Amino acid sequence: MATGANYRVKLRRIREKKTNYKKRIALIKSGKPRLVVRVFNNSIIVQIIAFDEKGDRVLAQANSRELVRMGWKGHPANTPAGYLLGLLIAKRAKEKGITEAVLDIGFHTPVHGSTVFAVLKGALEGGLKVPHSEDALPSEERVKGVHIAEYAKALKSSDEEKYRKQFGGYLKRGLEPEKLPEHVEEMIKKVSP
Repeated sequence: MATGANYRVKLRRIREKKTNYKKRIALIKSGKPRLVVRVFNNSIIVQIIAFDEKGDRVLAQANSRELVRMGWKGHPANTPAGYLLGLLIAKRAKEKGITEAVLDIGFHTPVHGSTVFAVLKGALEGGLKVPHSEDALPSEERVKGVHIAEYAKALKSSDEEKYRKQFGGYLKRGLEPEKLPEHVEEMIKKVSP
């Protein structure tokens, strides 16, 4: 007969930190599709997913690689990119007849004004109805990338080498980071519903 502590092995997706089943059940009980936002180091994936007994169905999707193909020259996973993806997913949701959803941020820590909430702001301004708190959304200046442009100006005037290292990706793609707010405005016109 075995002795020692009895324990139950957690489900594989819990061990791999892929699924929080308590949150998932609460979101599914709402009966609305989920606006799923996943932010990685160099990309963002946004999907509208509906529950199905045979497995979740993806109703609409947008990712930062699509933004790059549309002409985005900024970083593919920053706050302005998240906002643009929110606008894009709202446009695709409208085309599919989806008008409302609930936000699913997975294991991301909900930090007010973060990229996850920039996606939410874009989706809201694109016409999607998602329950939210107004103070969680980033400011208009942050969404337009003004904070990045100001930092780039300050860095360029103080340390040219560090500026080139920090914003090498922008410069390589042909965008001066100080002009990011203007570029975001151009992209909003391309992406807007």
